[in-house]
Amino acid sequence: MRIYLDNAATTPLDAAVMKAMCTVMENNYGNPSSIHAHGREARALIEKSRKTIANLLHTSPAEIFFTSSGTEADNTAIRCGIIDNNITHAITTRIEHHAVIHTLEAMAKAGTIKLSFVDVDSKGNVDYTHLEKLLQDNERSFVSLMHANNEIGTLTDIERVGNLCEQYNAIFHCDTVQTMGHYPHDLTKLKVHFLVCAAHKFHGPKGVGFLHINHKIKIKPFIYGGSQERNMRGGTENVYGIVGLAKALELAYADMEQHQTYIQGLKSYLKEQLTENIPGVLFNGETDEDNSLYTVLNVSFPETDMADMLLFNLDIAGISASGGSACSSGTDIGSHVLTGIGASSTRPSVRFSFSKYNTKEEIDFVVNKVRELFVVNA
Repeated sequence: MRIYLDNAATTPLDAAVMKAMCTVMENNYGNPSSIHAHGREARALIEKSRKTIANLLHTSPAEIFFTSSGTEADNTAIRCGIIDNNITHAITTRIEHHAVIHTLEAMAKAGTIKLSFVDVDSKGNVDYTHLEKLLQDNERSFVSLMHANNEIGTLTDIERVGNLCEQYNAIFHCDTVQTMGHYPHDLTKLKVHFLVCAAHKFHGPKGVGFLHINHKIKIKPFIYGGSQERNMRGGTENVYGIVGLAKALELAYADMEQHQTYIQGLKSYLKEQLTENIPGVLFNGETDEDNSLYTVLNVSFPETDMADMLLFNLDIAGISASGGSACSSGTDIGSHVLTGIGASSTRPSVRFSFSKYNTKEEIDFVVNKVRELFVVNA
Protein backbone atom coordinates (compact mmCIF):
# COMPACT_ATOMS: atom_id res chain seq x y z
CA MET A 1 0.00 0.00 0.00
CA ARG A 2 1.38 3.40 -0.98
CA ILE A 3 -0.10 6.60 0.42
CA TYR A 4 0.56 10.00 -1.11
CA LEU A 5 0.57 12.89 1.37
CA ASP A 6 2.81 15.37 -0.45
CA ASN A 7 0.13 17.31 -2.28
CA ALA A 8 1.67 20.68 -1.39
CA ALA A 9 4.57 19.63 -3.67
CA THR A 10 2.30 18.46 -6.47
CA THR A 11 -1.13 16.91 -6.84
CA PRO A 12 -2.32 13.96 -8.94
CA LEU A 13 -3.75 14.96 -12.30
CA ASP A 14 -7.56 14.95 -12.35
CA ALA A 15 -8.98 12.50 -14.91
CA ALA A 16 -11.19 15.19 -16.44
CA VAL A 17 -8.15 17.43 -16.85
CA MET A 18 -6.22 14.63 -18.52
CA LYS A 19 -9.12 14.05 -20.92
CA ALA A 20 -9.30 17.72 -21.86
CA MET A 21 -5.55 17.85 -22.46
CA CYS A 22 -5.46 14.65 -24.51
CA THR A 23 -8.19 15.99 -26.79
CA VAL A 24 -6.05 19.05 -27.49
CA MET A 25 -2.90 17.00 -28.03
CA GLU A 26 -4.69 14.75 -30.48
CA ASN A 27 -6.54 17.40 -32.47
CA ASN A 28 -5.11 20.88 -31.97
CA TYR A 29 -1.44 20.80 -32.89
CA GLY A 30 -1.28 24.12 -34.71
CA ASN A 31 1.00 26.92 -33.54
CA PRO A 32 -1.25 29.54 -31.89
CA SER A 33 0.80 32.31 -33.49
CA SER A 34 0.06 31.04 -37.01
CA ILE A 35 -2.69 32.78 -38.96
CA HIS A 36 -4.03 29.67 -40.73
CA ALA A 37 -6.99 27.61 -39.52
CA HIS A 38 -4.92 25.21 -37.40
CA GLY A 39 -3.23 28.12 -35.66
CA ARG A 40 -6.49 29.96 -35.12
CA GLU A 41 -8.01 26.88 -33.48
CA ALA A 42 -5.12 26.69 -31.01
CA ARG A 43 -5.32 30.44 -30.34
CA ALA A 44 -9.04 30.14 -29.63
CA LEU A 45 -8.38 27.47 -27.01
CA ILE A 46 -5.86 29.71 -25.23
CA GLU A 47 -8.19 32.70 -25.19
CA LYS A 48 -11.13 30.59 -24.02
CA SER A 49 -8.97 29.31 -21.16
CA ARG A 50 -7.84 32.83 -20.32
CA LYS A 51 -11.46 33.98 -20.17
CA THR A 52 -12.44 31.03 -17.95
CA ILE A 53 -9.69 31.87 -15.47
CA ALA A 54 -10.47 35.59 -15.53
CA ASN A 55 -14.16 34.94 -14.85
CA LEU A 56 -13.34 32.73 -11.85
CA LEU A 57 -11.06 35.43 -10.39
CA HIS A 58 -13.40 38.31 -11.28
CA THR A 59 -10.87 40.11 -13.42
CA SER A 60 -10.24 40.94 -17.06
CA PRO A 61 -8.71 38.36 -19.42
CA ALA A 62 -6.22 41.11 -20.36
CA GLU A 63 -4.71 40.78 -16.86
CA ILE A 64 -3.92 37.04 -17.13
CA PHE A 65 -0.56 36.01 -18.62
CA PHE A 66 0.42 32.35 -18.97
CA THR A 67 3.83 31.19 -17.78
CA SER A 68 5.76 27.94 -17.44
CA SER A 69 5.43 27.84 -13.65
CA GLY A 70 4.79 29.72 -10.45
CA THR A 71 8.53 30.30 -10.17
CA GLU A 72 8.65 32.08 -13.52
CA ALA A 73 5.60 34.12 -12.56
CA ASP A 74 7.24 35.13 -9.25
CA ASN A 75 10.48 36.09 -10.97
CA THR A 76 8.64 38.12 -13.59
CA ALA A 77 6.61 40.00 -11.00
CA ILE A 78 9.59 40.70 -8.74
CA ARG A 79 12.28 41.59 -11.25
CA CYS A 80 10.11 43.51 -13.69
CA GLY A 81 7.89 45.02 -11.01
CA ILE A 82 10.91 46.47 -9.24
CA ILE A 83 13.13 47.47 -12.17
CA ASP A 84 10.44 48.84 -14.48
CA ASN A 85 8.88 50.94 -11.71
CA ASN A 86 12.18 52.28 -10.36
CA ILE A 87 11.67 50.70 -6.94
CA THR A 88 14.70 50.72 -4.65
CA HIS A 89 13.26 49.08 -1.52
CA ALA A 90 11.60 45.70 -1.08
CA ILE A 91 9.92 44.02 1.87
CA THR A 92 9.43 40.29 2.42
CA THR A 93 9.82 37.67 5.18
CA ARG A 94 12.55 35.13 5.78
CA ILE A 95 10.04 32.28 5.31
CA GLU A 96 8.91 32.96 1.75
CA HIS A 97 9.28 30.41 -1.03
CA HIS A 98 12.77 30.33 -2.53
CA ALA A 99 11.38 31.63 -5.83
CA VAL A 100 10.71 34.86 -3.96
CA ILE A 101 13.42 35.14 -1.35
CA HIS A 102 16.32 34.05 -3.56
CA THR A 103 15.25 36.46 -6.29
CA LEU A 104 15.03 39.39 -3.89
CA GLU A 105 18.33 38.48 -2.22
CA ALA A 106 20.05 38.35 -5.60
CA MET A 107 18.71 41.80 -6.46
CA ALA A 108 19.84 43.13 -3.09
CA LYS A 109 23.31 41.63 -3.54
CA ALA A 110 23.54 43.30 -6.95
CA GLY A 111 22.70 46.65 -5.35
CA THR A 112 19.39 47.02 -7.17
CA ILE A 113 17.36 47.25 -3.97
CA LYS A 114 17.62 47.52 -0.23
CA LEU A 115 15.85 44.49 1.23
CA SER A 116 13.95 44.57 4.53
CA PHE A 117 12.52 41.55 6.33
CA VAL A 118 9.26 41.98 8.19
CA ASP A 119 9.09 40.10 11.49
CA VAL A 120 7.10 36.89 11.88
CA ASP A 121 6.21 35.13 15.13
CA SER A 122 6.88 31.53 16.15
CA LYS A 123 3.92 30.33 14.10
CA GLY A 124 4.83 32.27 10.97
CA ASN A 125 2.32 35.10 11.38
CA VAL A 126 3.32 38.42 9.84
CA ASP A 127 3.81 41.35 12.23
CA TYR A 128 1.53 43.89 10.52
CA THR A 129 2.66 46.70 12.80
CA HIS A 130 6.26 46.11 11.74
CA LEU A 131 5.16 45.92 8.12
CA GLU A 132 3.52 49.33 8.39
CA LYS A 133 6.61 50.80 10.02
CA LEU A 134 8.79 49.50 7.18
CA LEU A 135 6.39 51.07 4.69
CA GLN A 136 6.43 54.35 6.61
CA ASP A 137 10.20 54.55 7.00
CA ASN A 138 11.20 53.86 3.40
CA GLU A 139 10.58 55.16 -0.08
CA ARG A 140 7.98 53.49 -2.24
CA SER A 141 8.34 49.77 -1.56
CA PHE A 142 7.77 46.47 -3.33
CA VAL A 143 6.06 44.09 -0.90
CA SER A 144 6.18 40.33 -1.53
CA LEU A 145 4.23 38.19 0.94
CA MET A 146 2.74 34.79 0.23
CA HIS A 147 -0.88 33.94 1.01
CA ALA A 148 -0.12 30.60 2.66
CA ASN A 149 3.26 29.28 3.66
CA ASN A 150 4.04 26.17 1.67
CA GLU A 151 5.79 24.37 4.54
CA ILE A 152 3.81 25.24 7.68
CA GLY A 153 0.49 26.37 6.19
CA THR A 154 0.13 29.65 8.10
CA LEU A 155 -2.15 32.08 6.27
CA THR A 156 -1.42 35.77 5.79
CA ASP A 157 -4.23 38.33 5.80
CA ILE A 158 -3.59 39.53 2.26
CA GLU A 159 -6.57 41.87 2.30
CA ARG A 160 -4.95 43.71 5.22
CA VAL A 161 -1.60 43.73 3.43
CA GLY A 162 -3.23 45.03 0.27
CA ASN A 163 -4.86 47.87 2.18
CA LEU A 164 -1.55 48.83 3.81
CA CYS A 165 0.20 48.76 0.45
CA GLU A 166 -2.45 51.00 -1.06
CA GLN A 167 -2.16 53.41 1.88
CA TYR A 168 1.60 53.78 1.36
CA ASN A 169 1.58 53.55 -2.46
CA ALA A 170 3.51 50.27 -2.39
CA ILE A 171 3.46 47.55 -5.04
CA PHE A 172 2.05 44.28 -3.69
CA HIS A 173 3.09 40.90 -5.10
CA CYS A 174 1.43 37.83 -3.58
CA ASP A 175 2.55 34.26 -4.18
CA THR A 176 -0.78 32.43 -4.14
CA VAL A 177 0.58 29.14 -5.48
CA GLN A 178 -0.61 27.15 -2.44
CA THR A 179 -4.05 28.77 -2.24
CA MET A 180 -5.07 29.12 -5.88
CA GLY A 181 -7.83 26.59 -6.51
CA HIS A 182 -8.29 26.09 -2.76
CA TYR A 183 -9.68 29.49 -1.76
CA PRO A 184 -11.70 31.98 -3.83
CA HIS A 185 -9.79 35.05 -5.03
CA ASP A 186 -11.94 38.04 -5.93
CA LEU A 187 -9.70 40.52 -7.72
CA THR A 188 -12.37 43.20 -7.69
CA LYS A 189 -11.81 43.41 -3.92
CA LEU A 190 -8.22 42.30 -3.34
CA LYS A 191 -5.75 45.19 -3.70
CA VAL A 192 -2.89 43.31 -5.30
CA HIS A 193 -0.67 44.14 -8.27
CA PHE A 194 0.73 40.67 -8.97
CA LEU A 195 -0.78 37.27 -8.16
CA VAL A 196 0.72 33.89 -9.04
CA CYS A 197 -0.56 30.41 -9.96
CA ALA A 198 0.90 26.96 -10.70
CA ALA A 199 -1.56 24.43 -12.12
CA HIS A 200 -0.04 21.32 -10.55
CA LYS A 201 -1.05 22.44 -7.05
CA PHE A 202 -4.76 21.82 -7.76
CA HIS A 203 -4.80 18.66 -9.91
CA GLY A 204 -3.66 20.36 -13.12
CA PRO A 205 -0.53 19.67 -15.21
CA LYS A 206 3.05 20.57 -14.31
CA GLY A 207 4.89 23.12 -16.41
CA VAL A 208 2.16 25.75 -16.68
CA GLY A 209 0.93 28.63 -14.55
CA PHE A 210 -0.10 32.22 -14.85
CA LEU A 211 0.69 35.68 -13.56
CA HIS A 212 -2.09 38.15 -12.90
CA ILE A 213 -0.87 41.69 -13.56
CA ASN A 214 -3.17 44.46 -12.39
CA HIS A 215 -3.88 46.96 -15.16
CA LYS A 216 -2.67 49.75 -12.86
CA ILE A 217 0.91 48.45 -13.03
CA LYS A 218 3.12 48.43 -16.12
CA ILE A 219 6.09 46.18 -16.73
CA LYS A 220 8.24 45.08 -19.65
CA PRO A 221 8.67 41.40 -20.64
CA PHE A 222 10.80 39.12 -18.51
CA ILE A 223 11.35 36.74 -21.44
CA TYR A 224 11.88 38.18 -24.89
CA GLY A 225 11.40 36.30 -28.15
CA GLY A 226 8.11 36.48 -29.97
CA SER A 227 5.00 38.55 -29.46
CA GLN A 228 3.15 35.90 -27.49
CA GLU A 229 0.98 36.79 -24.48
CA ARG A 230 0.28 40.22 -25.92
CA ASN A 231 4.01 40.97 -26.18
CA MET A 232 4.53 40.15 -22.49
CA ARG A 233 6.17 36.71 -22.69
CA GLY A 234 8.11 35.33 -25.64
CA GLY A 235 7.79 31.63 -26.44
CA THR A 236 5.19 29.38 -28.03
CA GLU A 237 2.37 28.79 -25.58
CA ASN A 238 1.84 25.40 -23.95
CA VAL A 239 -1.64 25.02 -25.42
CA TYR A 240 -2.69 21.72 -23.87
CA GLY A 241 -1.16 22.74 -20.54
CA ILE A 242 -3.12 26.00 -20.57
CA VAL A 243 -6.33 24.12 -21.36
CA GLY A 244 -5.55 21.72 -18.50
CA LEU A 245 -4.91 24.62 -16.12
CA ALA A 246 -8.23 26.26 -16.93
CA LYS A 247 -10.09 22.95 -16.61
CA ALA A 248 -8.47 22.17 -13.26
CA LEU A 249 -9.28 25.63 -11.87
CA GLU A 250 -12.85 25.37 -13.12
CA LEU A 251 -13.26 22.02 -11.35
CA ALA A 252 -11.64 23.39 -8.19
CA TYR A 253 -14.07 26.31 -8.00
CA ALA A 254 -17.08 24.10 -8.72
CA ASP A 255 -16.40 21.86 -5.70
CA MET A 256 -14.31 24.18 -3.50
CA GLU A 257 -16.51 24.26 -0.41
CA GLN A 258 -17.09 20.51 -0.43
CA HIS A 259 -13.40 19.71 -0.88
CA GLN A 260 -12.36 22.20 1.80
CA THR A 261 -14.71 20.60 4.34
CA TYR A 262 -13.56 17.10 3.42
CA ILE A 263 -9.82 17.82 3.41
CA GLN A 264 -10.00 19.88 6.60
CA GLY A 265 -11.61 16.85 8.21
CA LEU A 266 -8.65 14.67 7.22
CA LYS A 267 -6.16 17.21 8.55
CA SER A 268 -7.99 17.60 11.87
CA TYR A 269 -8.30 13.84 12.24
CA LEU A 270 -4.56 13.30 11.65
CA LYS A 271 -3.73 16.02 14.17
CA GLU A 272 -6.02 14.46 16.79
CA GLN A 273 -4.71 10.94 16.24
CA LEU A 274 -1.05 11.97 16.37
CA THR A 275 -1.68 13.96 19.56
CA GLU A 276 -3.31 10.92 21.17
CA ASN A 277 -0.76 8.37 19.99
CA ILE A 278 2.64 10.12 19.92
CA PRO A 279 3.76 11.53 23.30
CA GLY A 280 5.41 14.93 22.93
CA VAL A 281 4.24 15.62 19.38
CA LEU A 282 3.88 19.30 18.43
CA PHE A 283 2.86 21.19 15.30
CA ASN A 284 4.69 23.91 13.38
CA GLY A 285 2.76 26.97 12.25
CA GLU A 286 -0.89 27.75 12.77
CA THR A 287 -3.22 24.76 12.76
CA ASP A 288 -6.68 26.19 13.48
CA GLU A 289 -9.11 26.42 10.58
CA ASP A 290 -9.21 30.22 10.34
CA ASN A 291 -5.46 30.83 10.18
CA SER A 292 -4.10 27.71 8.52
CA LEU A 293 -4.07 26.27 5.02
CA TYR A 294 -6.38 23.27 5.24
CA THR A 295 -4.22 21.12 2.96
CA VAL A 296 -1.07 21.25 5.11
CA LEU A 297 -0.13 19.88 8.55
CA ASN A 298 3.51 20.28 9.63
CA VAL A 299 4.28 17.89 12.46
CA SER A 300 7.17 18.40 14.89
CA PHE A 301 8.08 14.99 16.28
CA PRO A 302 9.96 14.33 19.54
CA GLU A 303 13.75 14.09 19.45
CA THR A 304 14.87 10.72 18.20
CA ASP A 305 18.03 8.93 17.11
CA MET A 306 16.37 8.16 13.78
CA ALA A 307 15.62 11.83 12.94
CA ASP A 308 17.77 11.81 9.82
CA MET A 309 16.08 8.62 8.63
CA LEU A 310 12.48 9.54 9.43
CA LEU A 311 11.35 10.38 5.90
CA PHE A 312 13.23 7.37 4.56
CA ASN A 313 11.48 5.10 7.07
CA LEU A 314 8.11 6.58 6.16
CA ASP A 315 8.86 5.96 2.50
CA ILE A 316 9.81 2.36 3.24
CA ALA A 317 6.48 2.05 5.07
CA GLY A 318 4.68 3.25 1.93
CA ILE A 319 4.09 6.88 2.92
CA SER A 320 5.15 9.79 0.72
CA ALA A 321 5.58 13.05 2.62
CA SER A 322 8.18 15.80 2.93
CA GLY A 323 9.96 17.54 5.76
CA GLY A 324 13.19 18.33 7.50
CA SER A 325 14.43 20.33 10.45
CA ALA A 326 15.58 23.82 11.26
CA CYS A 327 19.21 24.70 10.51
CA SER A 328 21.35 24.35 13.62
CA SER A 329 24.19 26.34 12.08
CA GLY A 330 24.90 28.47 9.07
CA THR A 331 26.44 25.52 7.24
CA ASP A 332 23.56 23.09 7.72
CA ILE A 333 21.07 22.49 4.94
CA GLY A 334 17.69 22.56 6.60
CA SER A 335 14.35 24.25 6.29
CA HIS A 336 14.73 28.03 6.11
CA VAL A 337 11.06 28.28 7.11
CA LEU A 338 11.50 26.29 10.33
CA THR A 339 14.68 28.24 11.06
CA GLY A 340 12.80 31.48 10.39
CA ILE A 341 10.15 30.72 13.03
CA GLY A 342 12.70 29.51 15.56
CA ALA A 343 11.72 25.85 15.49
CA SER A 344 13.94 23.38 17.34
CA SER A 345 16.77 22.02 15.23
CA THR A 346 16.74 18.75 17.21
CA ARG A 347 13.13 17.81 16.46
CA PRO A 348 12.43 16.20 13.06
CA SER A 349 9.49 17.69 11.19
CA VAL A 350 7.28 16.17 8.52
CA ARG A 351 4.86 18.01 6.28
CA PHE A 352 1.78 15.96 5.50
CA SER A 353 -0.32 17.59 2.78
CA PHE A 354 -3.71 16.36 1.63
CA SER A 355 -5.99 16.31 -1.41
CA LYS A 356 -9.48 15.21 -2.35
CA TYR A 357 -8.11 11.77 -3.22
CA ASN A 358 -6.93 10.93 0.32
CA THR A 359 -9.08 8.91 2.72
CA LYS A 360 -9.57 8.45 6.45
CA GLU A 361 -8.34 4.87 6.08
CA GLU A 362 -5.06 6.22 4.75
CA ILE A 363 -4.74 8.52 7.76
CA ASP A 364 -5.26 5.54 10.08
CA PHE A 365 -2.51 3.67 8.24
CA VAL A 366 -0.14 6.63 8.60
CA VAL A 367 -0.84 7.00 12.32
CA ASN A 368 -0.18 3.30 12.91
CA LYS A 369 3.11 3.38 11.02
CA VAL A 370 4.25 6.53 12.81
CA ARG A 371 3.28 5.01 16.14
CA GLU A 372 5.40 1.96 15.36
CA LEU A 373 8.39 4.21 14.69
CA PHE A 374 8.03 6.41 17.78
CA VAL A 375 6.30 4.29 20.40
CA VAL A 376 7.03 0.64 19.69
CA ASN A 377 10.70 1.39 19.07
CA ALA A 378 11.04 3.79 22.00
